[in-house]
Amino acid sequence: MRSQKTLQGIALSTAGVAAVLLLASCGLGQPQSQTSTTPAAPGTGSGSPSQSAPPPTTAAPPSSAAPATTPPAGPGLCKAAGLSAATDASGGGAAGSVYMKLNLTNTGSEPCILKGFPGVSLAADAAGGPIGAAATRDESVPVTDVLLAPGQTGWAQLRYTQAGNYMDCSPVDAAGYRIYPPEDTESLFLAQPTTACSNADIKLLTIGAFQTA
Repeated sequence: MRSQKTLQGIALSTAGVAAVLLLASCGLGQPQSQTSTTPAAPGTGSGSPSQSAPPPTTAAPPSSAAPATTPPAGPGLCKAAGLSAATDASGGGAAGSVYMKLNLTNTGSEPCILKGFPGVSLAADAAGGPIGAAATRDESVPVTDVLLAPGQTGWAQLRYTQAGNYMDCSPVDAAGYRIYPPEDTESLFLAQPTTACSNADIKLLTIGAFQTA
């Protein structure tokens, strides 16, 4: 009888254990509900919405500078090629000297300027070199611009001292005057026979600055 009860107890115990194991296996077999959290995308959040960047501004092209305006050039200096020469002896004479106007006339088609002193000497002929000393400058008249329109004339006072006034003159015949306009290397020849001194120490000629006629 005791052994039968013992067996029944063991059987009940075994059944209880089996029931517990069954319940445990059922609990493990059913998946638990889980709440998954999706991470926020980079750069997003609960803050204020992002503002779009303003479009890039386009720089205005630099305005092209207006070309510099070059003022028209003024009249140039008169040159020998555009002049004619003459003398006017109405100035008279004194103490063995003759005063005359040396006239240069603009024969060109454009205005030009005479400024300063011409170079003047006596010459043997139209192609010959100077005889004796060139004219010295008389600076009693100030230098000024003498504007010559085509056909106009400027003049400078020329004094010729008689060669016979000088014992050591060594006189020679001159065919006329060699005339260089101011700042010009070309010359004009004015035919006017006279007497020159071959002695270069004798100063027969004196010239002033050009003036308006």
